[in-house]
Parts: sequence; C-alpha cells; structure tokens
Amino acid sequence: MRKHILIIEDEEDIVELIRYNLEREGFVIHSAENGEDGLRLTKNLKPSLVILDLMLPGIDGLEVAKRMKKDDNPPHIPIIMLTAKTGESDVIVGLELGADDYIKKPFSPKVLIARVKAVLRRYEVPINKKRIKIGNLIIDSIKHKVTLSERDISLTITEFKLLEFMAQRPGVVLTRNNLLDGVFGYASEVYDRTIDAHIKSLRKKLGRNKDYIETVRGVGYRFKEILKNEK
Repeated sequence: MRKHILIIEDEEDIVELIRYNLEREGFVIHSAENGEDGLRLTKNLKPSLVILDLMLPGIDGLEVAKRMKKDDNPPHIPIIMLTAKTGESDVIVGLELGADDYIKKPFSPKVLIARVKAVLRRYEVPINKKRIKIGNLIIDSIKHKVTLSERDISLTITEFKLLEFMAQRPGVVLTRNNLLDGVFGYASEVYDRTIDAHIKSLRKKLGRNKDYIETVRGVGYRFKEILKNEK
C-alpha cells in the first residue's frame, strides 16, 4: 500500500520540490499552505507522515505540532519539521512537542528522502519482536504500548524507540551518537541536544520512575540495571 504524506508549507517551490522527489519514490503527496488547513487535512487524510514548516502564516509550525500531539487524532503520526532558522532553540522546542525529526533549509532531496524513509521505518515493527519487561516497566513492540506500574504511558514513536533501544541494553553507557544512530539511523548533521530533548520529554512522562534513565556526565545516558530485589 502506498503511503500518504502531507506537506504543510506555504512556499510553493519547496512544496513542488518535495512533491516531485517523494512521488518518484512512490509516495502519495498532499499539501496545505497554512496551519489551519494542515490540521484539518491531518484529521481527514490520516497521513503516514507530516512534513511541517515552522514558519507558516497564521498559526506557526510549533503550534501546529502542539495541537497535533494534543489532539492525538489520529494518533502517532510522525512529524518532520522544516526550518530555515540557524538557531537550535526552535528545533529543540519542536522535538519536545513531539516532532520526530527535522530538516534544515536549504536541503538536499537525497537527505529529505533518507529522513522520510528513516522516520517511517521506526513505525515498522518486526513480527517476532518480544515484549521487554524490566521492573514495573513493560514495553510491547507489537502493540506499540508502554505500561508502567499497570498504567499506560503515551509516547511518540521516537520516544518509544529511544526507550526500547535503551531498555534492551540495561547498564550499558550509550553516547548521544550511539542513540542517534540506533534510533534515527544516522548521527551526522543532527544536534546532540536532539537526544537531550527526547530524553527530557521521556523522563517527564515516566514521572517518579524517571530515574530509570540515568545521565552519565560527559558521555551520554544509560538505562538503569534493575536488580532482582528491586523488581
């Protein structure tokens, strides 16, 4: 089945550049030139992925991302942000709001295609993948479900993949590049703080169990090794 991608972007030449390259890869492309139309189309089309410009007329891209994740209707739609800004603050805010990745303008069509495919791959779950149970945490890859002390935790796909990747390696210190490569599929041209933003959001959702994810200063992160008497 061909995957549908929604572009929310007000610059026509960029929309056509994206459309041309992704249609060549077999995707079905839809577009909206402002945030309001983008939100409406997201609900109606239920696309496999949204490419979202941060600088839009009316409500900006950050607000669109916030509403998409808040409404959660339809749920778990990945977002790739487009940004022309040189600073990283907007990128970090976007990631904290639930965006899965970002692309800086101007961009190479090859980079665009690679990023789109990488994000979509995060949603593909191997049929033979088993549940991970550590302490009172259960990660079910088939159902894309995380349960903590019998309470469901709602995560973005990137947060889910990050938690899963770390939980599969309890006690192992992972650098940011290890995590970027393991979760995103690449480590170049990505801010180290991309991982920090996702970790911050993940810890917030884990609440009082946030210490499952430990910071190793100057190196990266590790998932706490749970001893038998702690289970």
